[in-house]
Amino acid sequence: MAAPRLLADEMVGRLARYLRMMGADTVYARGWTDDEIVRRAAEEGRTVVTRDRALARRAGSALLLSSPRLEDQVREVRSAFPALDPNLRFDRCTVCNGRLQPYAPSPVEPAGRTGETDLARPGVARFRCAECGHLYWEGSHTEAIRRRLRAWGDPGANA
Repeated sequence: MAAPRLLADEMVGRLARYLRMMGADTVYARGWTDDEIVRRAAEEGRTVVTRDRALARRAGSALLLSSPRLEDQVREVRSAFPALDPNLRFDRCTVCNGRLQPYAPSPVEPAGRTGETDLARPGVARFRCAECGHLYWEGSHTEAIRRRLRAWGDPGANA
C-alpha cells in the first residue's frame, strides 16, 4: 500500500506537523478557502484531513476526524492508513513539507552560520530541508516525540 498523500486543513495544523514527522506527504492548507482545498486535493490526488463535516462532504476523498485531541487524531489517521509508519522519521520538513536530505556542515563554516545551535552534538545525523533549508538533528526532543508516537500508536493508551 502506498503512503498517503494528505491535505490538512487549518483545524488540524498540529496534526499536520506530526504526520510529517511520521514521513507522510502532508500539505497544510493555512489560509485557504474550502474551494481551494477541494480543488488542490483533487488536482494533487490528496485526501483531505479535517474536522469540518461540510468540507469532508465536498472533498472527493476525505478523512473526517471526530476528536479534537491530537493523540486521538493521530490514532484516527493511522487507523485509516495502516501503512503509515508510526515512528519518527527524518523524511519531511515539519515547516514546509519539503524533502529532507542528509546534511554535513563544512568544517570551515563559521559556528552558527548554518542556523545550528550547540544542541546538535558532533557526530549526530543532521538533515536539511531541500525546499526551505530548515535544519533537523537527533536530540533530546526527538526521544520525547518518539515516546508520544509510540503511546499514540497503542489504541488503548491514554498519553
